[in-house]
Amino acid sequence: MYDATFKIIIFGDAGCGKTTLTQRFLTNLFVSDSKMTIGVDFEVKSLEVDKQKVKLQIWDFGGEERFRFLLPTYVRGARGGLFLFDITNYSSIAHIDDWLSVIRKEIRAEDVFPIIVAGGKADLAENREVSAEEGIKIAKSRNVDGFIETSSKTGENVEKTFEALTRLMLNNSQRY
Repeated sequence: MYDATFKIIIFGDAGCGKTTLTQRFLTNLFVSDSKMTIGVDFEVKSLEVDKQKVKLQIWDFGGEERFRFLLPTYVRGARGGLFLFDITNYSSIAHIDDWLSVIRKEIRAEDVFPIIVAGGKADLAENREVSAEEGIKIAKSRNVDGFIETSSKTGENVEKTFEALTRLMLNNSQRY
C-alpha cells in the first residue's frame, strides 16, 4: 500500500543524460551506452521519503525538438518535474525557457507543480560550461523549486534529486 503515487516528468535537451539518470535511479547502475529516447519512456519506482511509501511514475521525454509536441499531453496529470541540463553544454540550459513554457502552458494556475533544475554530468567538471552559481541564478530567475548537480556515472545526488522532488510533491499534496 502506498501513501502517495506521483507522476513526474523528466525533460530537457537531447543528450543531457535524462535516460541515464533515470536508469541510475532505478537500478543504481551506470549505463554509458543508452539509446536515444524516441518519444517518451515510462518507468516506475517505489521509495520511502519522510516515512511515507511513494510510487513514482517517471516519464522520460526524448529531448529532440521533433518530440516536443508530445510533452503537453504527458504533462497533464503530472505532479512535478525535473529539468535536466548538461553542465558541459551551455546551450542545454539556454533552452530552459522553451521547455518551461511548454510545461507551464499545461499547468492550471491553482496547481502546485514543483520543478527542480538538475545539472547533469557533474563528474565532467573539468569540461564545465555552466557554473553551479550560474545554474542557481538561472533556476532562481525562472521561479523553480530547486537546483542540484548530479552525476549518473558516480551516482552523486541521484537519489537526493528524486527524494527532493518527492518531498516537495508530498508537502504540496498535504495542503489539499
